[in-house]
Amino acid sequence: MEAQVQSDTVVQDARPEKRDGPLLSIQDLYVWFELRRFGFGHAGYVQAVDGVTFDLPYGGAIGIVGESGCGKTTLMKTILGLNEMRSGEIVFEGQKLSELSGKEMRWYRSQVGFVQQDPYGALPPFMDVKRILEEPLIINGIKDEAERLQRIHKVMDEVKMSPVEDFIDKFP
Repeated sequence: MEAQVQSDTVVQDARPEKRDGPLLSIQDLYVWFELRRFGFGHAGYVQAVDGVTFDLPYGGAIGIVGESGCGKTTLMKTILGLNEMRSGEIVFEGQKLSELSGKEMRWYRSQVGFVQQDPYGALPPFMDVKRILEEPLIINGIKDEAERLQRIHKVMDEVKMSPVEDFIDKFP
């Protein structure tokens, strides 16, 4: 079990360790978008993702590659729970995404991330590196500025952006 620190309170994560199966399992995923004629009449569907299946093991990473418009971003947004799937199943640590409550979905989104296909377009040019890395920490409830800065320094060291002071105030 993992402990998360929020302010001065320690909250135990009730999720059991599930190391025997995949961390993330996508089974027969379909995502279609409805086309409308003049905003009212049904005109068909755009089949954005058709029958995607894969398992991501613990400690693993996966790259989704393909031509422009083939559904890479739609797939990732669906895995994050931002797009509605037509059919299929997404399972994270043994739990179906379709069964998660709002609070559990926020926790799930804090655990899953993806790199945009155009990282330069995804990074706001008006924010420095510190603010870009700090924003998701704030959104996920890390209120203590010292803790956020410690995490930012740690991750920058991990990706060899050191000394951190040379990069932290720079813009993309």
